[in-house]
Amino acid sequence: MQQVKEVMTTGVRSMTSNDNVQLAAQAMEELNVGALPVVEGSRVIGVITDRDIVLRGVAQGLPLANTTVGELMSPQVECVFEDEGLDEVLAKMQESQIRRLPVLNDVEQLVGMLSLGDLAAKSDPVVAGYILADISEPSRPVRTGISQASGDAGGGES
Repeated sequence: MQQVKEVMTTGVRSMTSNDNVQLAAQAMEELNVGALPVVEGSRVIGVITDRDIVLRGVAQGLPLANTTVGELMSPQVECVFEDEGLDEVLAKMQESQIRRLPVLNDVEQLVGMLSLGDLAAKSDPVVAGYILADISEPSRPVRTGISQASGDAGGGES
């Protein structure tokens, strides 16, 4: 059975909760990633995603250069260990509909990230396809109200 360390991405860039969101967005653009772990010392305390930045920052009109990562990050973060088997981790990703996970070593220090892309590129592609389908299942919220994004911007009723 494959272990996480065989397919994860190493050399991961991390942010601190005091870094500004603009810096995080620039790092994501430079690295072509959609999430960065947030650390305090060597401990993972959250994850900041491109979605967090857009929905909690841009959509709220916050000044990204003056907003900290800690204000927008997702603080409840699932992590996995590098020596865990992929079967266990895939089940966790499916159950929680998680696309990216920080990877820790045996002393709980950040050593990498595991993403759906890693699974697709470095593990059984058929299994990765099934996992992607399960993780990507939409929750289908009710969207009957008119949003402020209606009209030319789209998203709501005209």
